[in-house]
Amino acid sequence: MSSEGGSAPLGKVSTVQIDRLLDVMVKQDASDLHITVGRPPTVRLNGRLRNMQTKVLDADDTMALMKSITPEKNQAEFQEKGGTDFGFSFSEAARFRVSVFRQKGNVAMVLRLIPNRLLPFEVLNLPPIVKDLIRRPRGLFLVTGPTGSGKTTTLATMIDEINMNLERHIITVEDPIEYYHPHKKGIVNQREVGGLADVPSFSEALRRALRQNPDCILVGEMRDLETIEAAIKAAETGHLVFGTLHTTGAAGTINRIIDAFPVAQQEQVRVQLSTSLLAVLSQVLLARHDKPGRLAGYEFLVITPAISNLIRENKTFRIDSAIQTGKKFGMQLLDEHLWTMYSKGLISAEEMVEKARNPADLGERVRRSGVAIGRPELEGTEA
Repeated sequence: MSSEGGSAPLGKVSTVQIDRLLDVMVKQDASDLHITVGRPPTVRLNGRLRNMQTKVLDADDTMALMKSITPEKNQAEFQEKGGTDFGFSFSEAARFRVSVFRQKGNVAMVLRLIPNRLLPFEVLNLPPIVKDLIRRPRGLFLVTGPTGSGKTTTLATMIDEINMNLERHIITVEDPIEYYHPHKKGIVNQREVGGLADVPSFSEALRRALRQNPDCILVGEMRDLETIEAAIKAAETGHLVFGTLHTTGAAGTINRIIDAFPVAQQEQVRVQLSTSLLAVLSQVLLARHDKPGRLAGYEFLVITPAISNLIRENKTFRIDSAIQTGKKFGMQLLDEHLWTMYSKGLISAEEMVEKARNPADLGERVRRSGVAIGRPELEGTEA
């Protein structure tokens, strides 16, 4: 096990314990591991929290576990600021993104599993037109959804597709770097954001990127006005830009970007988006009903001339209707995709309604079909 940027000394007891916990995560394909005082180590498995069958952790346990994997520079940041983030490799099995923080005066951690294997398009079941769109020489492609919805995995698949098939210089800006991309047909330079990393901020990385002869730029998170503005500018000036936002729904994403700007600039931004935006892929992650595992539900908006006009004319409230009539372009609303997966037996009614944009509508549709909606009891998992 190694941490980027150095590694902390490993205590004998903690090493055995953390290795065992991480090994269980990898074997069971859990997405997250929660370490906090007053509860056993807890994994998120297929979207549900499961206690491991180990002791309830005390303050000494969480401190020892933190020190066993956290580089010294991050331990110093944690002591100074009350939190730190980093990534590390767990043998050849996987990588983990770690958030260490203080709560009630004690150490807590959340570890997100990042598989080493990049997934192909077919496994993610991405809309086929995505392959064509990511071959475009310029434009802004947004992937949105709540935290833990699989945005990083989707973007990694898109970047890998470009890297394998096109001669492109790809720059990624991430906090922290998650999937590692080897050079293939393209060149991939990955920059980590942070005070002690490659570049101090997303906006600074984007400003510098325009001088680094990029073809594609991945912005791990469009978290502030300066970054959003820089991403739109990069798309306008002849680059293919991928970005993420924590928004749900295509129309809501466009409104979120416009609303981030001062009122005096919003009309100009609408014009810029109407010409530079390629597509919005909004997704949620769902627990499978037919077998163990998870799969993604998608809402997909492709910017056609008609939708470009809606953005420019401030009529984004009509975008959902335009998606419904745009199936020939590969567009779909999230709730339509969820209903299709439910009808095929891939997800449960409960999961569909929980993740829907309009849960009342889908819930009523399920009830009319004579199906009762409940929630199964949660179970534990062994360490």
